[in-house]
Amino acid sequence: MHRRLHGRGALFDVEPAGLVPRIVGLRPYHHRAHPVEDPGEVPFVVLTGARGLGKSAVLGELRDAYQGHTPVALADCADPQFAAPPAERPAESWSPLAQALLVVAEQLAEPVTGAGRITFPRLMSGLVAVAAGGWGDADSERIRREVERILLLGENGSWISGFAGRWAGKVAAKVVAAATGTGPLVSGAIEATLESVAEGFSSRRQQKASVWYRAYPNAGGHAQRGLILLSGHFRAGGTSREHAERYLVRALLADLTEAYAGVLPRMRRLGRPLVLLDNVGTGPGPGLLDAVLRDRADGVTDHVAFVAGLRGDGRELLRNGARRELAEVARRTGWTPDAAAPSSRALLVALPPLTPDDTLHLVDTPDAPRLPQAVHRLTGGNPLGVTLLAETAAQHPDRTGALGQLLTAGVRLTDEGPAAPAYLQLLDRLVPADRLDELTVLAAAHDHDSACALAAALLPDDFGPADVRALQSRLVLEGLPVVPGQFVGDPFVRTLLLLRLHLRDADHAGWRTAHTTLAGHYAELLGTDRLARFRLHHQLALGRTEPAVAHLRDGFALLDARDWLDTLRFIASAPYFHAHDAEGRDFTGHGDRRTAVALGRTDADQRVPDGVDAVLHLRVRRLLHAVWQLADPLVLPDPKVADRLRFELEQLSNLRPAGNALLWRASRDWPAAALAGRPLAEPDDDEGDDERSGVA
Repeated sequence: MHRRLHGRGALFDVEPAGLVPRIVGLRPYHHRAHPVEDPGEVPFVVLTGARGLGKSAVLGELRDAYQGHTPVALADCADPQFAAPPAERPAESWSPLAQALLVVAEQLAEPVTGAGRITFPRLMSGLVAVAAGGWGDADSERIRREVERILLLGENGSWISGFAGRWAGKVAAKVVAAATGTGPLVSGAIEATLESVAEGFSSRRQQKASVWYRAYPNAGGHAQRGLILLSGHFRAGGTSREHAERYLVRALLADLTEAYAGVLPRMRRLGRPLVLLDNVGTGPGPGLLDAVLRDRADGVTDHVAFVAGLRGDGRELLRNGARRELAEVARRTGWTPDAAAPSSRALLVALPPLTPDDTLHLVDTPDAPRLPQAVHRLTGGNPLGVTLLAETAAQHPDRTGALGQLLTAGVRLTDEGPAAPAYLQLLDRLVPADRLDELTVLAAAHDHDSACALAAALLPDDFGPADVRALQSRLVLEGLPVVPGQFVGDPFVRTLLLLRLHLRDADHAGWRTAHTTLAGHYAELLGTDRLARFRLHHQLALGRTEPAVAHLRDGFALLDARDWLDTLRFIASAPYFHAHDAEGRDFTGHGDRRTAVALGRTDADQRVPDGVDAVLHLRVRRLLHAVWQLADPLVLPDPKVADRLRFELEQLSNLRPAGNALLWRASRDWPAAALAGRPLAEPDDDEGDDERSGVA
């Protein structure tokens, strides 16, 4: 059973078996076979979702679950080692995909229970041919270093110590001789490699591997010529390189197939080899994914279990892939590929957020019993958010009374790492690092036009409307939800960005400029009440409560109850990072006055405008502050405020016979939702919407 993950049993379960045991044929954490779901073709499993949903955590857990029991490799395609060649390596003899194949093969070669090392003679020969294309002016030591690492893929652990080093020395000597004019460089290296393979391997299976490149296109049955062509295609770049890389991927899979072949294998191997690829949409990922899927579609079989993590939903990369929710693959995938579409060989599984129960198991705070529910409401079940806040609460038990205090607390995630505010550590992992500053500003926007207004006020001049559109498209591509009325659709990510905007300047100048800009932007637009609510929302974020109170008070008798409640919810969803001065305006200092206002403790000090119903005015004012406090994702809900919210809505329902049912329903639903850690949703009207049906 999986040891550190929650809500992912559909992948790891043993009885009955989850998805991964069924495709690997091995129980996790044990060297015990399990029947595979389909002994034929294996789906290429791709875990999809936005940042923070636990794709990397799942892949890391899978490596731990199967390491030592079956050949397993984990490569992060976003790792810097795949971004550019080493300083001394020419670009024409290096690619992210070739480097990834070397890294994966090195891990797969490690011995496992009941079986020794796997050798990779096909891949080894191909990688030497590729590397040789960059040795024209190399020194002998660099050649020896590169060759030795590659040739270790042919080391089965049974030869005398140091054989690979002497083998590498022999190849390097021939290459150096060729470079000084005694023969063609690439062909000299390839000839030495093939000779060494023939000398080093004694079994027929291994000898067969040494001549595998005879089948390379236009090789004419000559392995050496096939490798020379492979090297040339790789150096040529473009589609020629893609062709060569695809052949290298095929070499890796052929070596793995060979290791499992034979009626009486030298040592028994249980389960399929497992290759784990994180961030498969970047670096070497797309090329490797395409090569495997195209070969499988062309009938080139392998029995490797691939599990990858992909940011977003994968619709662009894997248009014809089968799609499942995690719960749907818990017992059987129901997967059948389309013979005509390579991407149909992929099975995309969307990782869901954690449930409230999962969050309760992770956030163990007996002294703050409402904290787990508040964490789940804030994060929406985002596993990264839940686990990091749980760690912060463990390190700062004195701050568990408010999520805002936890987010700004310094947390140390490793013993060696520095402490940094939790909200910054979350943003480092949840948003594109190269666009953090722009998103910090644009998180306050609601659509393209309002984002452009913010960009003009707070971002450099070279960040224009086209850049705004590109950034919004990127968020969608990375899996963030599209929510009408919000530039950043994910409420957890938006809250973190707005917190950063508020704290970025000591005097909160950027924060005030952003909301002042948006309030002015919507004030200039002619339109309906729905546009007015945006202006009031941003005024409320600045601590200006009077316009919102007046609008809701005067609209109470004019708007139908559903629209009025919706307007109240939207205005009161304004972010709140301490109301600072005596009037509640954001400036300096600390203090949250919303509870006092909601409970009526400030009523006696209020001057009610002339000519308005004083009772209604104060009631609406108390109600606005109650919803503002209870809807705040950074504050643990106050039961007294929830009770007051119930009372105020109940009293208002008596004043609106036509909307009585909705207002009364909200008086029950909203307090209950707030105390349970759920967002305040549009209330249901079990008796029908009287106003919309015309019943007075």
